[in-house]
Amino acid sequence: MEVLGIDVGGSGIKGAIVNIETGKLVTKRHRIPTPESRKPEDMADSVAQIVKHFDYKGKVGCGFPTVIKRGVCKSPGNLHKSWLNTNVEELFQKKTGLDFTVINDADLAGYASMNYGTGKDMEGLVVMLTIGTGLGSGAFLDGKLIPNFELGQIPYKKYKKIELWAAGSAKDREGLTYKKWGKRFNKFLKLVDLIVSPDTILLGGGASKDFDEFKDCITIDTPVIPAGLQNHAGIVGAAAAAFHNISYH
Repeated sequence: MEVLGIDVGGSGIKGAIVNIETGKLVTKRHRIPTPESRKPEDMADSVAQIVKHFDYKGKVGCGFPTVIKRGVCKSPGNLHKSWLNTNVEELFQKKTGLDFTVINDADLAGYASMNYGTGKDMEGLVVMLTIGTGLGSGAFLDGKLIPNFELGQIPYKKYKKIELWAAGSAKDREGLTYKKWGKRFNKFLKLVDLIVSPDTILLGGGASKDFDEFKDCITIDTPVIPAGLQNHAGIVGAAAAAFHNISYH
């Protein structure tokens, strides 16, 4: 079975067709920039472009970078404030005519890793952190998803949320070396370790592929492991979620 998975991010919207049995991409990943407005209509048009690119007609899974409950956005996150209380599933369905399953992007990246990647068969509390425009997080207890763990929203010093200071976008925006940024990310990990006390932390998102560049900055005792699927995790998890009709509220 092959399903289209779409990963919506603050800087780019990516999609690919995924083989659900293997968790492998069967097409090249197609990426378009996230519209500068980050408004619902503009972003929905971009999602429709992804669907059109693959000439796809089936169910679609979509990871979205905010809190999602029953397909509805409950926090605008790093997007435009008009997303608040927008039914994302209905909006994307209206634009494409296809059945959408929309879930928090970090939850889906974690779901992919727990079923196809490094997290497979891991027990206990596993936290997936995605490093990108923001700091996404997904939590799994003995393999079962605990939805909408938004650890990147923790306030930190003068910042409304720590992801403004420690996400991958902060590294790029301020021109930080991996060593300087790694120290910031380690402070975020210390907070996660203190508040949640996970058994394992998995890392996904764009910066995870460069783990060797900052791993020496990590000082917590909890194992911190690259998730393996890296930038494809959100796409794979989205496709799997649509196939298995995963939803939560």
